[in-house]
Amino acid sequence: MAITTNTFTSFDAKGIREQLSDVISSISPEEVPLQSNIGSVNVSNTYFEWQTDSLNSTDKTARADGDNVGDTYDSTSATTRVGNYTHILRRTAIVADNLSDQSLAGRSDEMAMQVAKRGRELRRDYEAVFTDNNAQVAGNSSTPRETAGLGAWIATNDVFQTGGTTDGASPTGDGTDARTDSSADGQAAFTETMLKTAMQNAYTSGGKPSILMTGPFNKTKVSGFAGIAAQRYMAPSDAPTTIIGAADVYLSDFGSLTTVVNLFQRERDAFLLDPELAEIAVLRPIQTVDLAKTGDATRKMVIGEMGLQVTNEAGHSGVFDLTTS
Repeated sequence: MAITTNTFTSFDAKGIREQLSDVISSISPEEVPLQSNIGSVNVSNTYFEWQTDSLNSTDKTARADGDNVGDTYDSTSATTRVGNYTHILRRTAIVADNLSDQSLAGRSDEMAMQVAKRGRELRRDYEAVFTDNNAQVAGNSSTPRETAGLGAWIATNDVFQTGGTTDGASPTGDGTDARTDSSADGQAAFTETMLKTAMQNAYTSGGKPSILMTGPFNKTKVSGFAGIAAQRYMAPSDAPTTIIGAADVYLSDFGSLTTVVNLFQRERDAFLLDPELAEIAVLRPIQTVDLAKTGDATRKMVIGEMGLQVTNEAGHSGVFDLTTS
């Protein structure tokens, strides 16, 4: 259909107001499963310590009626003292002052929005640090302190791969050294046998892991294991049936594991964790600090100082050197 001559249309008009939604969409991942599933403890030093202990082996020796102890006593071992360092992370924001006098879509205060984003980013940064294979660093006037991540702690019950150019190997288990990663040609696909072995190792040591934490790729492997609990959804007769293609609980001979996907850990690692035996040690919680004003802009810093406390590494387990794709 033709337009009547001299019709004034929106294509000709000037000064039409723009339409900009007041909603700002963000889909960046923010879940931090390790921090969300373990507790926290306040500390008062950049190097924080705790103690571990264990029981003597079982003794089946029968004793006679009225037997005198004499000079034979059970052995007594000292506790083991271990520790880790705090880790400073920070994010910054600088916003021109005239933005506070302008009308902004989707937020009333630009700096407030940027500070909130930096706080969420910092939690993700800490998640990556706490799940990393990173040995502790004491630091000095020119070298930052670093906290040892999970990979540097789990040693007693770990399952790793051999057969490549470089074999995987356990760390000492006190956070002072990182585990040795196998070379790429030694990495192996995650199998249910590996998971069962890791779970049995932890159980034999007295551990009770209840969380299996993996990256996205290896979560798909776990969903195919035979030990995954059957999931059924009873749909109403007038509604379509829901097909569940993944499962969140793995049933083993030594207890059940809730499977959790962590987007910030290394894909090659799978952690079996007892949340009662790990904590976030907090020297300075994540906080906002105003920085000196040196021009026509406002500056702020979001900073935290925390570390990872693995209360007893023998209560955890892990499968390492897994393929990642």
